[in-house]
Amino acid sequence: MNQTTKVLEVMIRLGETGEAFVCVTLAEARGSVPQEPGAKMLVTGEGRACGTVGGGRVEEAAIKHARELLAGRPKISCELIEWNLQKDIGMTCGGVVKFFFEVFCPSWPIAIFGAGHVGQALVRILAGLSCRVSVYDTRPEMLSQLTQASNVKARLIEPLEDGVREIPEGAFVVVMTQGHRTDKPVLERILKTRSFPYLGAIGSASKAAVLRRELRESGVEGDLTEAFRCPIGLPLGRDTPEEIAISIAAELLEVRGA
Repeated sequence: MNQTTKVLEVMIRLGETGEAFVCVTLAEARGSVPQEPGAKMLVTGEGRACGTVGGGRVEEAAIKHARELLAGRPKISCELIEWNLQKDIGMTCGGVVKFFFEVFCPSWPIAIFGAGHVGQALVRILAGLSCRVSVYDTRPEMLSQLTQASNVKARLIEPLEDGVREIPEGAFVVVMTQGHRTDKPVLERILKTRSFPYLGAIGSASKAAVLRRELRESGVEGDLTEAFRCPIGLPLGRDTPEEIAISIAAELLEVRGA
C-alpha cells in the first residue's frame, strides 16, 4: 500500500470516528530536503497518525504546529507556511520548505452518559443542531426511545465507563446516569485517562461534594476532582426535564462559543 492510499484510508477512519485532525502537505521544497513535494502526513491531537513529510526536526516542527492549530480550532482552517531549514528549524542542511496545513474538524461531538428523562429531552434539542451526539446507556428500552436522527447514535454498553474510550478528542461530555453510584465510575475513568473541554455531571452541590470526596478516595489526584461541573446548566427555567435540558444545552453552547 502506497503512502497516498494509506493517508486516504486513515482520513476516512478519522472522519468516521469524529476525531479532528490536520493534513500536512509538503507543497514546495528547495535544496536539501528529505521528501518530495506532495508528501502528506496526518496529525491528531495526540501526534502523527500516519504519513511523513521528511522525518527528523522538520517533521517534528510540522507536528507541533499542526497540534497548535487543533488546540486553537476553529480559528484557522488552512495555512501555508514557509520555513528555512537552517534559520527556522535549526537543521545543518540548507533548504526551504513550504507546508500546507488543512484543519479538519468534524461536527461538534457530544457524549451523553444516561438516556433518562433529562437525557431524552437534551437529545431532542441537540438533534436539531450541527453536532454529533452519542448516547451511552445499559438499558435498551431507554435507548430505543431516543429521538431518531442522523446525528444521534445510541450505544448500548456495560459497564458504562467502557464507553469513555470511544469518545473523540474535543468532545463535550455530559454525565447523567441513574444516579451518583453509576455517575462516579464514568467520571473516574475520564479523570484518570482523558481530558475534555467540557465535562459535567447533573446533580446538586451536595452531590458534587460527595462525588469529589469519593473520587479522591478512588485515587483521582487533587485538582482533577475539580475538573468537572456539577451542578450543570445555566440558572434559568424550572425543575422539569425539558427546562433542565434547555439550561444544559444553553451552557454547552455558551462554553463552545467562549
